Amino acid sequence: MCGIMGYIGKENAVPILIEGLKKLEYRGYDSAGIAILEDRELNVSKKQGKLHRLEEEIRGNVIAGHVGIGHTRWATHGSPSDANSHPHSDCHGNIAVVHNGIIENYLSLREWLTEKGHVFKSETDTEVLPHLIEEYYDGDLRSAVQKVLEKVEGSFAFAVCAKAEPDKLVVARQDSPLILGLGDGENFIASDIPAILNHTRNTYILNDGEIAVVYEDHVKVVDFNGNPINKEIFHVEWDAVAAEKGGFEHFMLKEIFEQPKAIRETLSGRISDQNNTITLDDVNMTKEYMANINKIAIVACGTAFHAGLVGKYVMEKTLGIPVETDIASEFRYRDPLINDKTLVIVISQSGETADTLAALREAKRKGARVLAITNVVGSSVSREADDIIFTWAGPEIAVASTKAYITQLIAIYLLTLFMGQKLELIDMEQETELISQLRNLPKQVEEVLAKNKEIYELTHEFENWDDAFFIGRSLDYAVALEGSLKLKEISYIHAEAYAAGELKHGTLALIVPKIPVMALCTQEEVYDKTVSNIKEIKAREANVIAVAFEGKNEIEKVADKVIYLPRTATLLAPVLTVIPLQLISYYVAVQRGADVDKPRNLAKSVTVE
Repeated sequence: MCGIMGYIGKENAVPILIEGLKKLEYRGYDSAGIAILEDRELNVSKKQGKLHRLEEEIRGNVIAGHVGIGHTRWATHGSPSDANSHPHSDCHGNIAVVHNGIIENYLSLREWLTEKGHVFKSETDTEVLPHLIEEYYDGDLRSAVQKVLEKVEGSFAFAVCAKAEPDKLVVARQDSPLILGLGDGENFIASDIPAILNHTRNTYILNDGEIAVVYEDHVKVVDFNGNPINKEIFHVEWDAVAAEKGGFEHFMLKEIFEQPKAIRETLSGRISDQNNTITLDDVNMTKEYMANINKIAIVACGTAFHAGLVGKYVMEKTLGIPVETDIASEFRYRDPLINDKTLVIVISQSGETADTLAALREAKRKGARVLAITNVVGSSVSREADDIIFTWAGPEIAVASTKAYITQLIAIYLLTLFMGQKLELIDMEQETELISQLRNLPKQVEEVLAKNKEIYELTHEFENWDDAFFIGRSLDYAVALEGSLKLKEISYIHAEAYAAGELKHGTLALIVPKIPVMALCTQEEVYDKTVSNIKEIKAREANVIAVAFEGKNEIEKVADKVIYLPRTATLLAPVLTVIPLQLISYYVAVQRGADVDKPRNLAKSVTVE
């Protein structure tokens, strides 16, 4: 997720672009840059770091063009650096491009362009775009963009400016957001509405498969084949604060609803359409190394640790390799029994979690290979690990993690399939079914999110209680731990998760009439056992809300309320099961008046011990 801003009109573009990028910095903040057309010259300024560093870079420079594009970056390909910052240019500095998304086939395009004599200056996927436009440019910028769109695969929103055509900007969208702001003698481009609200409230919302040619006094929209499209003006009624959150009341809710896109992005380019082969560009483990692994250790903190618990179940079940899970702050001090045949997997959203980073270093000191799952390119964890899987969730603003957790699960599934394919441990039928279900997850998550009003009604079962319980078996227990954490960290309700089979070993003493209990029932092998546990709870008159797959209607006989999920593979169930738990936690916290995005005493990234 990155932020794009563009302007064409009669004003100086520089302050307008900088102002817009400040409104978009929540979409990416590891680098920023602008390209300004001035007297048929293209001036590009870009800088690693937060936006203020770019402001310092251009302060005192006399740049006063009336056309320009800008970008604030969240790295996916290439670590944060001046060279990898956007905008990117062609060989001769005649064309500049800013881009949000992932060009999946950039490596083959880069190789093809290099053979044709193009010289690249960055590690990014984006840089193929200006070189492709240069390759196809014949005097018509829009035509060149259309030809480029025939070559690229993936998700993108990008904006282009060219010295040869200083009266226009050309933009295109596929699977990444882009809007046009319609002004009086001036027009704007942005990834999101907050960037343009100080200038206009009239917008065009570009759809997938659309190109726009933006002039200062009008806009032309066509499809990828050049056929004209008539757009309706969308007038924005939100205030500036609501607009920054996409119309949602809190960043957490916005990020919960961004999860389908985050899953698509994290899967993007990693599963071959031809033969289902899993490709992980930054994982360099050989088949020989993997065949000699005698143990996997998954190390993380908080929500990431709960993702690791899912990983333990999934990897042991699929690969037959013993897996330990460890809280990072414990791992580093207990002299763990690991060696050069141990694969250590560290999981950290920020890549800067102090205990996880220390655990990584301890693992390497003992000779283990370390694979990192992280959301931040260029973070300490990503730099020091031997192998990396980036979770392309984009920035997560709310302290309580939602889309980062979901994409950590996706990364674990991808890694499991990758190792299973290399070691030939998964039969073709199982592999085909699992990958098919994996591809279907974004749509199914959307189906669960569509039940948000139904789930909201369940919050009244919690809001007046100071205690709640979550139960489940197998993978459901791992998700129950995450659900209980979400509820307590943002609503301040004391919530506990238990393996359902442990109830009779002491936990039943805590069950009192009407106390809320979330019962997760998605694991077929232990479904009947979990139902029996629910009956034990109901005998003590608790209020049970069950989560089960569609078709399991018999559970209505034992639970007070049931949330049904679309059916998927049992191993993938955690991705869907956690969604209702996130929503319940959010709605309960709102009902109790808690500060949802910034819960008391907590920080987004724990960078000290």
